[in-house]
Amino acid sequence: MMINFYKIKVPLLLAIVYLSMPSVSFSQEKNIDDMEMVTVPSGFFYMGSNGLKENFDEKPIHKVNLSNQFKVSATEITNKQYELFDPEHKKHRGKNGFSNDDDEAVVYVSWNDAMAYCKWLSKKEGKTYRLPTEAEWEYACRANTYSTFSNGDKLPENVLKWQDKPESISLQKLTVRKSKPNGFGLYDMHGNVEEWCMDWYGPYKKEEITNPSGYASGNYKVTRGGSHNNFMNSLRSANRSALIPDDRNYLTGFRIVEVNYTAGPYYPAENVSPLNQQNVSQTTFKWIQNERPVFLAPIEYIKSPDCESRPTMYAHNHCPAITWCRNGDLLAIWFSTESEFGTEMAIWASRLRAGNKEWDKASLFYKVPDRNMTGSSLFYDKESGTLFHMNGMSPSGWWKNMALILRSSNDNGATWTKGNIIAPDHSQRHQVIAGMFKTKRGWLVQPCDAGPGVADGSALCISKDQGLTWSDPAGALELPLFEEGKTGGSIAGIHAGVVELNNGDLMALGRSNDIVNAEGIKKMPLSISKDGGKTWSYQASEFPPISGGQRLIFMRLNEGPLLLVSFTHHPLRSVGDKAGMIINGKKVYGIFASVSYDEGKTWPLKRLLSDGKHRFMDGGAWTGSFIMDETHSEPRGYFAATQSPDGIVHLISSKNHYRFNLKWLETNKINQSK
Repeated sequence: MMINFYKIKVPLLLAIVYLSMPSVSFSQEKNIDDMEMVTVPSGFFYMGSNGLKENFDEKPIHKVNLSNQFKVSATEITNKQYELFDPEHKKHRGKNGFSNDDDEAVVYVSWNDAMAYCKWLSKKEGKTYRLPTEAEWEYACRANTYSTFSNGDKLPENVLKWQDKPESISLQKLTVRKSKPNGFGLYDMHGNVEEWCMDWYGPYKKEEITNPSGYASGNYKVTRGGSHNNFMNSLRSANRSALIPDDRNYLTGFRIVEVNYTAGPYYPAENVSPLNQQNVSQTTFKWIQNERPVFLAPIEYIKSPDCESRPTMYAHNHCPAITWCRNGDLLAIWFSTESEFGTEMAIWASRLRAGNKEWDKASLFYKVPDRNMTGSSLFYDKESGTLFHMNGMSPSGWWKNMALILRSSNDNGATWTKGNIIAPDHSQRHQVIAGMFKTKRGWLVQPCDAGPGVADGSALCISKDQGLTWSDPAGALELPLFEEGKTGGSIAGIHAGVVELNNGDLMALGRSNDIVNAEGIKKMPLSISKDGGKTWSYQASEFPPISGGQRLIFMRLNEGPLLLVSFTHHPLRSVGDKAGMIINGKKVYGIFASVSYDEGKTWPLKRLLSDGKHRFMDGGAWTGSFIMDETHSEPRGYFAATQSPDGIVHLISSKNHYRFNLKWLETNKINQSK
């Protein structure tokens, strides 16, 4: 009933109120920096929307009273205005092709930078300047309207700056004052650059409130208005976004307000933990080594929550990561989204608690609001007792330009540190791949896709100080020739698995960038680095190439050998005699495992990942339904794996959890030798 009230009755009532209001003239004046300030009157409005699907955080609609008039800069702060405060910012002019001129909106400024500017201007002019609260921003943007945008339900074509085209990024001029002003005389409230607000991000309350200031604390600062190269949905008056306060990117700038009052009440910080962080045991688990062959029936690890969640868990759940924990639990994470290009993408998690036979229901793990979150990694460093979570974050949609965010936990994932941006440039070579590991020298190594395309290869991000600082040893942006005998600064193949060899070299296997062997047959590419990931040499492996919807595992087992888990072929791109692989004299199809006992020189052991029992299964994501039996296993899926101290390899695909050990794999070695 409440939704119907707001959807039908409230807009009608507000229209009547608006039409009956006396006309008001809004004063404009300039400060000493030639910045036009527009007076916005006091009043009330209904904040938010019905909050459908990815816009869940815009509800409930609630009445907000703003009891004081305030002044707002008519435009976003420009390069010229900002650089009176920070001349060093000129080095960011034109970075990645954006915002080069004096009268373009300033970008590459963090929330802290914007606040420092306000403090400087306040001292300089003897007035009080700050960022607008989220409520002040929406009130000023709407200017007594309740349409999608302040000018109606559509934006004029001349305002649009490459909206709804996530497959590419277009260079756009960010010159201010090019749009018509809204009813309060403010320019560029929809989509020139996204704008920082004062508030910590958090859910709305339904109660009427006066002069709200958001939450007392939080992880993200609110941004509003959308930007160039962003979805139309993000440009609406009601849309909410947020960023880590330290983030500097090519989409985000700010405007300021001048006030003579203190911002009003804060909501108390919310401390409701998701299910994956509740009742987490802190007892150290006693692992018992399995001395017999083990292959357990696969189970599903992605289970929908019991009720409607905020945000929504979507049908497309994919791109997992997994780790074991000191308390004996397994923790798995993945992204859930409607579109892999979308800003609704969030990271979800489930926990298989020690002693339980089924995974918990899914719950939210990590989400920067209104950002694409492609790529996650989990790693438990048993030496320090620290869990690491690495995630990519785009400033908008798609996964082309990502920053890297690192969090850690020392209590089995019950609590996590705030996200720390460890690679702040939203750029390529930052799409995280599950598979972080630690070298013998104590370096943390995180593989990442080197670009957004299927043939862009993979890169590394390495920390030599236990996660405090990270760097790309190659730093290459050019696309090398992934050919036999060539060298380059990227790993051949996306979604690469990487291991350290006993001699300190790095070895990697990946998808695409297939290399033709001496017999003229395309094979999965193998890359070797002898200089810590600065350069790589390429050669054909003995394994069949993989393709769309498939991701391999390449890891070192606790027992010492190397393990590859991959696919015999791609079910949609290899047919007839080209499909499948001969293992132990039999043609098999789907997931197989292979073991090398000599650092990847030879791979004498191969086995289909199946116990031979007939099962009808759902692979989720791109995989869909399939039959598992003595010659068939899962045909597609994105793999992630961890090996717990009892020797069990826990392999997850896009929906299923497989459990086996080296001894089970080696039973096939015995059969092969007979």
